[in-house]
Amino acid sequence: MSAQLIYDLVPLGSIVNYSDGSPRPPERHRKKLAAWENRNCGGRLIRKQAEARVGNTTLPASITLHKGDYGSPGTIVLRVHQSFSVNSDLKFSVKERPAIGTDLVFNRAGHDAELVHLAANRTAAEEWLTRHGYPNAVLQQVTADTVAADTVEGRAA
Repeated sequence: MSAQLIYDLVPLGSIVNYSDGSPRPPERHRKKLAAWENRNCGGRLIRKQAEARVGNTTLPASITLHKGDYGSPGTIVLRVHQSFSVNSDLKFSVKERPAIGTDLVFNRAGHDAELVHLAANRTAAEEWLTRHGYPNAVLQQVTADTVAADTVEGRAA
């Protein structure tokens, strides 16, 4: 599946893997392994950004994956995101979609909103918001229509 199909069809909150198709190098080749892991990994789809014009330049649409959080228990020191243009040469696949009935917590309203948390239900989402500073947060429940958006999984691009 291409990055464009991920952008067009896959709901936010899904776990997405990506790969360049190359074999994993041996553990002893640390630099090659680090470069390979940068092009062969995955994360949670947290943002879809539309195409934008900046002066005479057109920036293509993009997707952003949340790859992980680092820090001590209860304190996040570093949050790792990676963005991909819809023109990326990598191959993407959907590993998991958000379950029906879960609630997506966005940092703000609008098309450029970013998913900041995936809660089991509305009560859990509201409780999470009391502990985290998102005053403009928007909650959206995952429905069958949301998850059914990806009806062509496995279709090659």
